[in-house]
Amino acid sequence: MILSRTPYRISFFGGGTDYPEYYREFGGKTLGVTIDKYSYLNIRKLPPFFDYKHRIVYSNQENVNNLDEIIHPSVRETLKYMKIDSGISIHHDGDIPARSGMGSSSAFTVGLINSINALKGKMTSKEELTHDSIYIEQNLIKENVGSQDQVFAAYGGLNIINFLQNGKIIVSPIIMQEERMIIFQDNIMLFFSGISRMASDIVEEQLQRTSINIPNLNRMKDLVDEAHNILISDRNLNEFGELLNSTWELKKSLSSKVTNPQIDAMYSKAMKAGAVGGKLLGAGGGGFMSFYVEKENQEAVKVALKDYLHIPFNFDFDGSKIVVYEPNYKER
Repeated sequence: MILSRTPYRISFFGGGTDYPEYYREFGGKTLGVTIDKYSYLNIRKLPPFFDYKHRIVYSNQENVNNLDEIIHPSVRETLKYMKIDSGISIHHDGDIPARSGMGSSSAFTVGLINSINALKGKMTSKEELTHDSIYIEQNLIKENVGSQDQVFAAYGGLNIINFLQNGKIIVSPIIMQEERMIIFQDNIMLFFSGISRMASDIVEEQLQRTSINIPNLNRMKDLVDEAHNILISDRNLNEFGELLNSTWELKKSLSSKVTNPQIDAMYSKAMKAGAVGGKLLGAGGGGFMSFYVEKENQEAVKVALKDYLHIPFNFDFDGSKIVVYEPNYKER
């Protein structure tokens, strides 16, 4: 039996520049962090006692005999890509709901690749996890997804990720003094809007508008370096929150589907209650919203957003990992 744990992420800056349609021409850059909310996968070989060969349990349950029969796109394409021929049982549990802007789909795919390789007795590098998960999601499933979620899920931590025009991806951890890191972490608040959405549908319009959006995407990329300079210097961390507000305004211009009246009202309530800045996570349209809020104003923000679920968290620095490894070396 294999149990893997893969973190979800908060993307602060540069989202949208991690799509190949943009970074293959201009180069992309993002800044974000993974948190201690996880996608868990329990995987084992399935004994041949059942009327089916493969069992996949997530929000639905699938019992099938052939890989092509699997409905879950990531499971189907990952198992085919990794040439699984023996019976397998896959059971998924997540700390947060799917389709909520926290990179849950990519965390699932990264964890699945990591788990299957462990089942085969193989250790997987973070670079390999990144490469394979991006390939599966973008080329096999053919989803409208960027490339940062897979990187964050594989590596974990507070990072700047550079997406080069030649396709190479460079992950650079952000180094901060411990006390400053804790203050920064504790001033980020996370709320769930209660709205789930299909990111691929929202991104489709954004990708169609890539040529129109280039100036704003360029500016969003520049904000990554500005935010990084704030974090690693002795500047007031409130400036980071103010930049979040700037990138949120730019993000809303990328597609008509990024925001809606409910999201706008939620954001306005938080700002009036004392938030310095914030943004919706992921493609938009719903899911989670993060805010930068100083400690003395956090209770007021909670009251203002009492109709929304507040999610406390800590940063994660491990990335995808195997937490239980109990191989069956040979059939007995």
